[in-house]
Amino acid sequence: MIAVALSGCAALLDHRAEAREQVSTEMTPPKGAFVEVNGRRVHAVVRGDGPDLVMIHGASGNLRDFTFDLMDRLTDDFRVIAFDRPGLGWSDRQEGIEQSPLAQADVLRAAAAQLDVENPIVLGHSYGGAVALGWALRAPQDTAALVLVAPASHPWPGDLGVWYRLADTAIGRGMVLPLVSAFAPRGRAEAVVERIFEPDPVPEGYTGHIGLDLSLRRSQLAANVVQINALRAYVEEMHVDYPTLDLPVEILHGTADTTVGIALHSERLLTDLPDANLVRLDGVGHMPHHARPGETVAAIQRAARRAGLRD
Repeated sequence: MIAVALSGCAALLDHRAEAREQVSTEMTPPKGAFVEVNGRRVHAVVRGDGPDLVMIHGASGNLRDFTFDLMDRLTDDFRVIAFDRPGLGWSDRQEGIEQSPLAQADVLRAAAAQLDVENPIVLGHSYGGAVALGWALRAPQDTAALVLVAPASHPWPGDLGVWYRLADTAIGRGMVLPLVSAFAPRGRAEAVVERIFEPDPVPEGYTGHIGLDLSLRRSQLAANVVQINALRAYVEEMHVDYPTLDLPVEILHGTADTTVGIALHSERLLTDLPDANLVRLDGVGHMPHHARPGETVAAIQRAARRAGLRD
């Protein structure tokens, strides 16, 4: 009887989650085009003209974080290519490799090659900062510069909390994630976004544009958990090789960031990278490209000049 009840509960969750996911996909369709890597789709938006600028979003998000405002500020001067990372947004999961920021960088570089991207500036925000660093480590001669925005770059003390431990168990994958996908209130998701932005306000219209329900799909929740849980082990290995990177690096980080602390990450990058410039944004939280978009654009322009792509 217990097995029958659990089976019925799981079926109900799946039905509810599928219905909600159908609505979310209809409301937030792909904004760009797809290329295929490893037999899986990678979603990209390409706009503008000029030197190539690749943009890589953070955890649990998608490329709409960049199309909300920042991309349009850059298309007069750059050909901007924003990707959905594997398993997030509209990019398919790449099981077995997606937990590695280095492997994600390989997937995105292969996708970029199909879009004729050459010697790009690579911008990464938060988790995307680790992927951007992985991109440069994998292809140092074919990366013009890095722009790292509140990057997750180094191992950190402590653990990630109960949610990530639970969500990565059989019960978490089979019951907890479908439960969240099926029933999590939109207000709760909006509150999470507000905490990520704090102490800065969430820009008007942002939550509608980015498509919060996309982040609540079962596949995306599962992919995000896998990636976050594995990140520390990978940056533990990666950061040893950062001093080998001989390219311009611009870093932006808010001093009030409680999601990815500046002292644990960007301050250490400043020591590890021989050609890095760190801009500390006083009182800014985890989303500098929204709180200080002008300074973000300025950092990108500096990176282009330092790389010889601009006068």
